[in-house]
Amino acid sequence: MDEKSNKLLLALVMLFLFAVIVLQYVCPGTECQLLRLQAFSSPVPDPYRSEDESSARFVPRYNFSRSDLLRKVDFDIKGDDLIVFLHIQKTGGTTFGRHLVRNIQLEQPCECRVGQKKCTCHRPGKRETWLFSRFSTGWSCGLHADWTELTSCVPAVVDGKRDARLRPSRWRIFQILDASSKDRWGSSNFNSGANSPSSTKTRSTTKSGKNFHYITILRDPVSRYLSEWRHVQRGATWKASLHVCDGRPPTSEELPSCYTGDDWSGCPLKEFMDCPYNLANNRQVRMLSDLTLVGCYNLSVMPEKQRNKVLLESAKSNLKHMAFFGLTEFQRKTQYLFEKTFNMNFISPFTQYNTTRASSVEINEEIQKRIEGLNFLDMELYSYAKDLFLQRYQFMRQKEHQDARRKRQEQRKFLKGRFLQTHFQSQSPSQGQNQSPGQNLSQNPNPNPNQNLTQNLSQNLTQSSNPNLVQKENRGGQKQGSGQEQSDGSTSNGTNDYIGSVETWR
Repeated sequence: MDEKSNKLLLALVMLFLFAVIVLQYVCPGTECQLLRLQAFSSPVPDPYRSEDESSARFVPRYNFSRSDLLRKVDFDIKGDDLIVFLHIQKTGGTTFGRHLVRNIQLEQPCECRVGQKKCTCHRPGKRETWLFSRFSTGWSCGLHADWTELTSCVPAVVDGKRDARLRPSRWRIFQILDASSKDRWGSSNFNSGANSPSSTKTRSTTKSGKNFHYITILRDPVSRYLSEWRHVQRGATWKASLHVCDGRPPTSEELPSCYTGDDWSGCPLKEFMDCPYNLANNRQVRMLSDLTLVGCYNLSVMPEKQRNKVLLESAKSNLKHMAFFGLTEFQRKTQYLFEKTFNMNFISPFTQYNTTRASSVEINEEIQKRIEGLNFLDMELYSYAKDLFLQRYQFMRQKEHQDARRKRQEQRKFLKGRFLQTHFQSQSPSQGQNQSPGQNLSQNPNPNPNQNLTQNLSQNLTQSSNPNLVQKENRGGQKQGSGQEQSDGSTSNGTNDYIGSVETWR
């Protein structure tokens, strides 16, 4: 019995060695070795799925077009393109801002010195920056400048050829914003009937031809609100914020203060929520909307209900047309979408921190409902942003899989061509000696006598490289046809698969 087992084992070993020798003879190149390694390797777990399982249960609510989902910026870091980071308080913008200056693979990395908050981020071969943010240019347009301030201030700073590394004085920022406001509307006075949310456009270029790509980070409104309260409770303020709109800051009557002393340290949560002028309420909508559409901080321009509607629609429109936005609750997906949008890779992966100061605050259901009520515009904006964010993520992932499948198909075609060329070169001398061309044509009316052999060899090679993929292609081939028409059809229809799947989910 042992002798038979030894013989069987020896036969299997010899068969395996023979197969390896034959395969090495047929395809000695590194391409086949790469395909064999891919075939035997175990599937790699999805690093983005482990972050949060909500995307697996995600059902889209909004019907976005393909242009809304596909974000691909041809960012020219050596040219005139500029990334402008709109930093909303307590959204994780400080962490993301550090990623931008310390964690991106660049030909000329940012120079960050120990003990200094700002880094020098120059374009390769030039002494000008490609990034407009807190950690690269400082608060050049004021502390936590909003959409209204940035879209007026940044073009004026760039067109004026000022060094963005030097923070302008406070009076100079007013002068810049006032001049740009007059240039934008023709006068510094507000005309409430001249604009609507649909007319809000991103000023993406300057007089000098520079392209601006605005980005931002959003956060769950309740967590962000609690985080801001804890921040204010510790004695921090943003009194240096300018809130410039239409060329001027708001008056004390338009924007009263919630506290009388130097700061609001030690304030209870109830007192924080009771202040009707608290800018923490619906902060994300206010900072992303065009405030000139509602008369800036003058609440008497239009009714409150109409004002809220205009602000929300403006914030949604500006967010959708931004080059990129991320969500604090989805760090890895935020990293993925930024890399795909700007074709810039980070050195180390983002980390998802589930424990924050806001998460340590225990509130009951009644307080949570009140916070949601105070931030009802932010709640609606975040729901819209999360839907758009996850749809973009799924769309880009599906597009990535399609591109990878297309690349594998091209590799297989290349390997088939090399195999057939090698096989015909080895067979043609012996066939030429034993048989004449005339006899070949008379015995076989098919002009290609090796057609059946070629098809069998091609099928065997394809099945050995990836049998699962071949089964999918065979099923797809019954619907799409064969040859070049099949590959063209998959390429043209593949980009619309995700849009069709949205309707199926609905």
